[in-house]
Amino acid sequence: MSDKKPLGGPDPQLIRELAAILGESGLSEIELEHGDLKLRLARTLTAAVPIQAPVMVAAAAPAAPAPQAAPAEARVDARSNPNAVTSPMVGTAYLSPEPGAALFIKVGDTVTEGQTLLIVEAMKTFNPIPAPRAGKIKEILVNDGQPVEFGEPLLILE
Repeated sequence: MSDKKPLGGPDPQLIRELAAILGESGLSEIELEHGDLKLRLARTLTAAVPIQAPVMVAAAAPAAPAPQAAPAEARVDARSNPNAVTSPMVGTAYLSPEPGAALFIKVGDTVTEGQTLLIVEAMKTFNPIPAPRAGKIKEILVNDGQPVEFGEPLLILE
C-alpha cells in the first residue's frame, strides 16, 4: 500500500494516526476539520452497553406495576409536546451534579432561562443541559443514570 496522498484527498498517515487515537482512547468516533478538509473516523462498537436500573425506594402502600409500554408511549407523546426539553446528544442523564447531592430541579420548580436542568454524560464529559426559557417544571421524564438518545424528551417545561 502506498503512503502517497491521493490527489485532493486526506493524508493516509493522518488517518492512521487518528485511527490509533480512536483505538487507544476508547472513543467511538473522531471528527476533524481543517480548512477544506473534513474527516470523520468512526468505529462500530460490538459490546453491549450495560444499563443501570434506577434505585427505587419502597413506598408505604404498594402501587400496581405500570405497564411496560407506558414509558415509551409517554416519550412519544412528549416528543410532540412543544414544551419538551430534549437531549442534544446520546449519553447518560444525571439529575444531580454528583451522587448524593441535591437534584438540579424537581417537579413544580420555577427555573430561569439558562439554569442547569440536568447533565448528560457523553464520552466521559459532563454536559449541562440549560433551560431554553424560563418556566415551571411540569414533569421529569428520565431517571437518574438513565441512558438517553439524541432528541429524547428529558422533561416538560411550561
